[in-house]
Amino acid sequence: MIHAPADSPPGGAAAPQAARPRLMPLRACLDALALAALGLWTCACQSHAPTAHSSSNAAAPRNVLACRFANYAGCEEAAWTHLPSIGIRHVFMNAPAADQVESTRARLAEHGLTAVVLRGNADLSRPEGLDPLEAQCAVCQQMDVRYLFLSVKRQGVEKPVIYERLRQAGALAARHGVVLALETHPDLGTNGDVLLETMRQVHHPNVRVNFDTGNIHFYNRDTDAPTELRKIIDYVATVELKDHNGEFESWCFPALGQGKVNFPAILGILRDHRYQGPLTLEIEGVRGVHRTRAEIEQDIAASAAYLRTLSSFR
Repeated sequence: MIHAPADSPPGGAAAPQAARPRLMPLRACLDALALAALGLWTCACQSHAPTAHSSSNAAAPRNVLACRFANYAGCEEAAWTHLPSIGIRHVFMNAPAADQVESTRARLAEHGLTAVVLRGNADLSRPEGLDPLEAQCAVCQQMDVRYLFLSVKRQGVEKPVIYERLRQAGALAARHGVVLALETHPDLGTNGDVLLETMRQVHHPNVRVNFDTGNIHFYNRDTDAPTELRKIIDYVATVELKDHNGEFESWCFPALGQGKVNFPAILGILRDHRYQGPLTLEIEGVRGVHRTRAEIEQDIAASAAYLRTLSSFR
């Protein structure tokens, strides 16, 4: 904060006595008063005028950059040491069982890692589908994790029924200080329009969107991730940065920067809307292509390095 300097103290020497002032003519007095009034009015107008580019001048939030343990695809144990070695200190992981919370917290701390998103599991197509959420949200609370990722599918159940169950899920999550982040999956989150309908129908502040950039390209034709993100940005709680080759339903999710997803545009939209949630690096690989542990680690390291050329992260 910049503080205005205090008034300068008067000089030590006595000031000479001022001469008696001469009276101003009436016309001059009136002119002086008019100019003073004009000056005050101008200052008042300027003080209420909007400042150009005020939002762009404000520092944009630095988002947490996380990585999914699942990116290591069969060699997840490598993640515990590899992620800190490339400067990633935050993770997206499966929610541990209640009796494994303390050991999981201890292991994360040992490696200098912090969980920022936990993956939950709830089949809301069944009436009892809400039951597991209580324990999973409690685990989030115990681990100081704000976001629980869910992939919710209707399985033929009418939408109003699912919307009501999601509202109930939101109320349950709120009791634990948790936000449910719904994955970009059919048929409740296929694209921005569908996600927007789901959010408006559920209408609960603890039910929000996990925006997956790669899934937009996988599940949709004739659109792209930036276009869909703009539609739903006000409801986005978490983001997965995943690349894709741009072909409909093609299982091709390479290292970031090697596909068609426009990451500079994605990060620009998030920055402009002052998004403050986590950004999770995700690589699901290419169907039919086996990668060794070294190749997986190389893809993750290269993806993190690519993202750092576009922005800075925590």
